Amino acid sequence: MPHRHLCTVLEEMRTCCKTMNFSYLLGLIEEAQVMGERMEAGLGEKSDYKSWHEKSKKEEAEYRRLLVETNKLRVKKGEPKKEVSRY
Repeated sequence: MPHRHLCTVLEEMRTCCKTMNFSYLLGLIEEAQVMGERMEAGLGEKSDYKSWHEKSKKEEAEYRRLLVETNKLRVKKGEPKKEVSRY
């Protein structure tokens, strides 16, 4: 199925009005509503991604700070230092 744009659906709605053929108008309204909801959901996901990315940067900085602190204690205790892991 080819990708359709909201503008295409709205243009088909205008065609319904011009030709006075409203038999498929309800389907076009549903299609437009689904497209609008998907756009809103996409905007929400982008916003969520941004906030989670900022939070992960703060958590990573805290992890590195605690690793330095615990490595100092490990050296005093005679244990080997731990390296920064990716996870």
